[in-house]
Amino acid sequence: MDRTVRLPVLAVLVSAGLAALAAAAGAPPKLTPLEELGKNLFFDKGLSSPKGQDCAACHGPEVGFTGPSEHANLGAGVYEGAYAGRFGNRKPPAASYAGGTPKLHRDPSGEFVGGLFWDGRATGEVLGDPLAEQAMGPFLNPLEQNLADAKALVRAVKASSYAGLFEQVFGPGSLDAGKGADEAYARIGRAIAAYERSAEVDRYSSRFDDFWRAARAKGLEVESIGETDVRAFAGLGLAAEELRGLVLFNSKGRCAVCHLLTPDGDRPPLFADFKYDNLGIPRNPANPFYGQDKAFNPDGKDWVDTGLGGFLETVPAYRAFAAANLGKHRTPTLRNVDKRPHPKFIKAYMHNGYFKSLEEVVRFYNTRDVAGAGWPAAEVAANVNKTELGNLGLSRTEEEAIVAFMRALSDK
Repeated sequence: MDRTVRLPVLAVLVSAGLAALAAAAGAPPKLTPLEELGKNLFFDKGLSSPKGQDCAACHGPEVGFTGPSEHANLGAGVYEGAYAGRFGNRKPPAASYAGGTPKLHRDPSGEFVGGLFWDGRATGEVLGDPLAEQAMGPFLNPLEQNLADAKALVRAVKASSYAGLFEQVFGPGSLDAGKGADEAYARIGRAIAAYERSAEVDRYSSRFDDFWRAARAKGLEVESIGETDVRAFAGLGLAAEELRGLVLFNSKGRCAVCHLLTPDGDRPPLFADFKYDNLGIPRNPANPFYGQDKAFNPDGKDWVDTGLGGFLETVPAYRAFAAANLGKHRTPTLRNVDKRPHPKFIKAYMHNGYFKSLEEVVRFYNTRDVAGAGWPAAEVAANVNKTELGNLGLSRTEEEAIVAFMRALSDK
């Protein structure tokens, strides 16, 4: 890694923490030059072939930096790329609150942790930063922004109105579209990652965050909340139903087993454990990827999303662990899980967009294995998590309380 890349990244990690504190205090976030550059790249519709698709086409701020098209969400939640008629195979994951994701690795228990994309293929091994590697992926993906190669991307950035800012941040010659194109491509990924880590994206400004700070000021630990001490948390910013939902989230609902309530250093929790799970999600027959050309989907309607296991099969060092991880997908953050431009806007949930509401998601977690519940079979039958969900015994009122709590996680 060259110093022109390393030093700005270290600077932005420090400044991002300060900016987050300012945003939480109500001050508008001020972007660093590197973050501002990343923002320009993120919203540049000229970085696709044909032109017209930017990162925000699949990661809209108004919905928490995930899929912003209600039309797409009503189907499979899978988005059309720059080239008409080409679709990806999964719902866009949130681009926010992903900056703390570690490199893909096996923990002491043998579980895979870290990496980005639903299947973990942005491992962080190339740049040391999964978020930067994820940001690079869509530009050259023929199902997304469809640029021919790194040189085409760098040439497009060099012709942009912010090319001067790029060289201000990374130095003269940092936009070399010739022999240095790969290095410039990596810088583009790092700049976008810096923006995605900024306080403009990761705001920590939800009502839950206000509640969390108020609780901490009183010496209360939200991650240990339970039935016996819930009264101590009353009046700190969450309504009674939301507070009840938080208690259930951390107990009977078992949500916090994967969507951790542990603080992110001095900041509120990320609601993610960076691991992978097969939740037994049914196949989504509305997915347009089943009808893609054989060049992109040789299996046609018989395609099966094998998730992390499918990716591990392509990595010699990890191939032996592939079978035990078939059907597993990354645990996403729950931050902004209900963020939407208006109350009736439809969002899609899970890696394949099978569910269209939080109510459906919680009902599935609660009743997946209950006789007569009527859920279709899992797309991948192997490795389904049978211990942490499926028959939780939640009442309808308890389900509604958990949903009410999750709605308090939307940034202002």
